[in-house]
Amino acid sequence: MQRIIKKSTASFLLIALANLVVAFSTFFVLPPKFFYDSTIIIYDKYNEIGYLGSYPLTILFYKVTGLRYLPFPLIALIQFPILMYVLYQIGIPASFEKVNIKNGIVYLGIFMIAIFIAMPSKEFITFLYITPIILLCKNRQYSFQKTVILSIFLLVLFGALYRPYFVLIPVIAGGMYLISFINFKNKTLTTIFYGLLIAFFLSLSYGVLKGKYFSEMSREVVNKERIGSADANSMITPPLKPDTWYGEAVAIFYGFFTVNLPVNGLKHILSPQIILFVLWQLLLFYILLVRFAKCLKEREYYKYELFIFFILFSFFIVQGVFEPDLGSAIRHKIGIFPLIYFTLYHEYFRKELQ
Repeated sequence: MQRIIKKSTASFLLIALANLVVAFSTFFVLPPKFFYDSTIIIYDKYNEIGYLGSYPLTILFYKVTGLRYLPFPLIALIQFPILMYVLYQIGIPASFEKVNIKNGIVYLGIFMIAIFIAMPSKEFITFLYITPIILLCKNRQYSFQKTVILSIFLLVLFGALYRPYFVLIPVIAGGMYLISFINFKNKTLTTIFYGLLIAFFLSLSYGVLKGKYFSEMSREVVNKERIGSADANSMITPPLKPDTWYGEAVAIFYGFFTVNLPVNGLKHILSPQIILFVLWQLLLFYILLVRFAKCLKEREYYKYELFIFFILFSFFIVQGVFEPDLGSAIRHKIGIFPLIYFTLYHEYFRKELQ
């Protein structure tokens, strides 16, 4: 019997194939500075290879797999299909072939996957690592409590071994979860606001113990070396220095809005790539906010989906603390794209289980 491919599946495969060409071509088109991280990973310029930390472990991964010995275009031809297979395994919604805002966000997201993480990248590992959390919530093979415990364990482990700021995500998500039980007038925005406050108090506590606040020891250190350079085009610069408690408060809130509602990025009218990201980010954040609000209203029915929303918005809050520029922000968002993909189509995935 002849098997008929669904329109949605055919559309996904065609988009994936077109972007495979993009992934292969980036090495020949993009400027060398775009591959700065990739060259550090492949050539281990600073002899960092090891078992702890994002750079050491990524360098080790590319050495053990043998990918470091291949040309960048060939690495793209291997990595990009793996990333597309991951999305395919999460699922393809029935209306994926229809051109609308939600699908357009995903189409552009796949394009950015081809641009940002088909090359040697730490985000390639993040993308793969975050996927089991999505599959746990999508397939529901375990109870909700066990799913939450396993997911938190995975996030903390990833933070301990790879990206330290991931340890903050379960803390902020847990705080937002508790706050969401309080009957505020606008529960959605209030929950996010208190998530930002939790991030601030965590930074304040760290500052008391270590003498420096989160954004002071991360974003400020990175950006201080880039002031006046060509790489400072989309740099996130809060109006106050984060070396005081109120300066850190301003930096966290300013960073969150700059990364997730980057209307101030529209000033980069001569940088079409930044304008494109700004529009993509604004539309994405609005849609996610609407869906988050719906899940909060029916929290028991959408408890698995709501858990993913808490993780995702906690990540957005953490980005507001640590991201040095819009370029890094988009790269890191693409690293957790499975979370975004699931939350955009969560209603379809729920119907699949019924």
